[in-house]
Amino acid sequence: MASEKIYKSSGNVFQDIGCSHPVRSLTRAKVMSHIAQMIEDRGLTQEKAAKILKIPQSKVSCLVNGKLSLFSLEHLFELLNALNSDVEILIKPKSKEEKIATTNVLLAAA
Repeated sequence: MASEKIYKSSGNVFQDIGCSHPVRSLTRAKVMSHIAQMIEDRGLTQEKAAKILKIPQSKVSCLVNGKLSLFSLEHLFELLNALNSDVEILIKPKSKEEKIATTNVLLAAA
C-alpha cells in the first residue's frame, strides 16, 4: 500500500494547485458562487436567470457550474447589479499585522 502525502492548505485552493493568479481566481469563484446561490434562492430557472442577467442560458449554465475563465470580475459585478445587488469596492491601507496586502470578498447581510 503506497503512502499518500498530505499537504496543509494555504487557504486558497487556486494557490495550492499552482494557478498563476490565485487571489484573482478565488475572488471570482466567491462572487460566482454567490450569484449562483442567489439564482437558486430565488428559484430561478436558468432560462429566467438568463433573461434577468441579459446573457444566454448557456452562459448561465457556465456561471452556476463555475467556469471561471468565461467571466471577468467586472462582468460578475454587472450580473450582481442585474440581480439588484449593490457592489461596493473598499480600498484601504493594509494593517500593520498583515505581511502583504490582501483581496477579500465580503457579503453584507440582507
